[in-house]
Amino acid sequence: MNLSIKNIIPILNANFQGIDQDVYFDNVSIDSRSFQNNNKTLFFAIVGINNDAHTYIEELVKMGVQNFVVTHIPKGLSGKANFLILENTLSALQNFASYYRNLFDFPIVGITGSNGKTIVKEWLNFLLSPDYTIIRSPKSYNSQVGVPLSVIGINEKHNFGIFEAGISTINEMEHLHKIINPTIGILTNIGSAHDEGFADISQKIKEKLKLFSTVDVLILNKNKTIEVFLNPKIKTFTWSTNDKSADVFFQKKTYSNHSILNITYANQCFKIKIPFTDEASVENSMHCILTMLHLKYDLETIENRVAQLFPVEMRLKVKKGINNCTLIDDSYSADFQSLKIALDFLENQKQHLKKTLILSDIFQSGLSNDDLYVRVSQLLVSNKINRVICIGETISQFKNKFLNSVSFPSTEKFIEAFETFDFINETILIKGSRHFEFEKIVSLLEEKTHETVLEINLNAISHNLNYYKSKLNPKTKLMVMVKAFGYGSGGYEIAKLLAHHKVDYLGVAFADEGIELRKQGIELPIMVLNPEMTSFQSIIQYNLEPEIYSIRQLKAFLKIAESKQLNQYPIHIKIDTGMHRLGFENDAIAELIAILEKDTTVQVKSILSHLAASDDLTHDVFTKKQISDFEKIASKMESKLNIKTIKHISNTSGISNYPEAQFDMVRLGIGLYGISNDEKETILLENVGSLKSIISQIKTLNKGDSVGYGRRFMVENQTKIATIPIGYADGIFRSWGNKVGHVLINNQKAAIVGSICMDMLMVDVTPINCKEGNEVVIFGKNLPVTEIASKLKTISYEILTSVSQRVKRVFYRE
Repeated sequence: MNLSIKNIIPILNANFQGIDQDVYFDNVSIDSRSFQNNNKTLFFAIVGINNDAHTYIEELVKMGVQNFVVTHIPKGLSGKANFLILENTLSALQNFASYYRNLFDFPIVGITGSNGKTIVKEWLNFLLSPDYTIIRSPKSYNSQVGVPLSVIGINEKHNFGIFEAGISTINEMEHLHKIINPTIGILTNIGSAHDEGFADISQKIKEKLKLFSTVDVLILNKNKTIEVFLNPKIKTFTWSTNDKSADVFFQKKTYSNHSILNITYANQCFKIKIPFTDEASVENSMHCILTMLHLKYDLETIENRVAQLFPVEMRLKVKKGINNCTLIDDSYSADFQSLKIALDFLENQKQHLKKTLILSDIFQSGLSNDDLYVRVSQLLVSNKINRVICIGETISQFKNKFLNSVSFPSTEKFIEAFETFDFINETILIKGSRHFEFEKIVSLLEEKTHETVLEINLNAISHNLNYYKSKLNPKTKLMVMVKAFGYGSGGYEIAKLLAHHKVDYLGVAFADEGIELRKQGIELPIMVLNPEMTSFQSIIQYNLEPEIYSIRQLKAFLKIAESKQLNQYPIHIKIDTGMHRLGFENDAIAELIAILEKDTTVQVKSILSHLAASDDLTHDVFTKKQISDFEKIASKMESKLNIKTIKHISNTSGISNYPEAQFDMVRLGIGLYGISNDEKETILLENVGSLKSIISQIKTLNKGDSVGYGRRFMVENQTKIATIPIGYADGIFRSWGNKVGHVLINNQKAAIVGSICMDMLMVDVTPINCKEGNEVVIFGKNLPVTEIASKLKTISYEILTSVSQRVKRVFYRE
């Protein structure tokens, strides 16, 4: 890309105000936080529901960015940069991407469906890359902003494109169709994902089919329900397992670790082996096979390449490494577009000042090697990478372009030299193409722990955060609670993500939680909601902000503040409006005001209270009285003290049930982690945490045998028992044992039998086809903590916060 501002003014139908129309740009950005923004960036200031990128333009100008697409010029910036002014910046980004797409004329595959989009895209890239220079959506960039950013990655060396399109409601696909303008369409399937955005299944089908309105051919599973809505002018290429009128008919024979597809096509019969047995992988394979048939590949090539298909890892994982290192595992792909994403993720998640990149040869860039590695070098300088370890014959030839770099021709040679490296107190991004087998490097660098993990989906946290943001008034601030180690999910990692999303405040219960966040580099304001008086010195030392809830506590803090000669140190006043836990009651307010009137060492930053039953509408009258009482007391304090504070009372359920009580700020807690007492709201949230383990051993027991301590489970018929390495020391309630609870193995329920031990539990797997080493889900998307909490007559908070610290946390982004 090398376009001038002057070129695109008429394309965007924009009004230009600025310094120079003749400047050129070579990259596009919507993220003010990216280190890749520079003087050749065209920045689109997207306006979201609760986030307006215009806010960050002044900061970007200071960083050297000169070109902006905006709805208005921020105050004080006129004449300091180039501004293209128009009504809607998102539409402008999409229009620009559509214009840019049409500068190129080569086959473009457009993929949509409820599931399988990313896997089909990655498999097609693998299958076709020996013959084409392919541009494809990085990761799962399939949204209203992800698609244009993906398409803008095309360059003149590419000759084939593969792009995903994802939608969540009506009137979205027409924009994505205009941008992708596919010549080949693939409809993977129609499932239940995002059902809430459509009136019914027919509306959903019609919306998805808009992507294919101008394709040369549409590849899909022959389905009468879908065919009803298909434009008869669209040429289809169909497959089926039960309808012989399909263009390609096949039957599957399943073996232990692979399947044989007996395929009939164009009066030919042939067999293809795929290294999978599950139905979803078979469907995804068929879409790929039909694409290759459409592109006139010979059968031998199809057979050879399809047999080499592999599971697709769609997640960037954050793991705990050796010697206090943090690993970012992206060891299954290495292309230029996804490298940029991974580097931004590294900056988002870095926990140490030192940053190391282990990088393999990069393929499918569409650039000459000289140009490619110059651009990679520029990226690494922009992202302040301290050390680069190059692995591969090609990248090794360009190691001198990288500061502080070493190179190895292969993964094996690096592993041989591994002991000569010091990896200590650093964040390490491991980014490699699949055939380099960088998982071996990850294994060397990862801290060894037992095989039970709590997986934390950072995408889901972002989704849930944005869901609650969408409920807020534009000026309402947001505090997010990260107390109790982020509700058991991991305090620092989540705090870092929240800082990336620019929330206004973090909330912790005790000072030591806030101190730990400060030590790890979190700079957001942090409120300590239950500060002990013995921690006041440390609170001040680490610039934390205490909640003050009693006269005794206030006087103790003021005494320390005076001794340190503080001026206007921020504190937060807690009012008790009915929770009767902590806080000033109404009859103490006069004395509180009298003390604060005479003092200058502190500043009342906020006044808050806590709703006792906002999740239970049977207590609606009580809750509304709390809100009314709070408003009266807070207003009285502001008036008497002649101050303006941040007022807040709403928690997660308060945000949803009492929008009138937003005041100046709300406090988001358990909802961030995908849990709500409202079943309808739960559907709109995404599961964040999944507690998983493995099967250590399987035994067959006979009648009369017993299982576990106290012989609480007696075998009545021949039974298969699996032992799982997780117990009450990991946070599993003992009351969940002996057929009260269950786990999921291969998505089937396996009842827990016998007493739960300290480090193990046993389950009945008699009806389940499983083997040692198989994954076990303790809780997650299909076995939610709300279900476990309900059976144990407790609350979800207790289940989440009980997961012990010896369970490894793995953070990932899909």
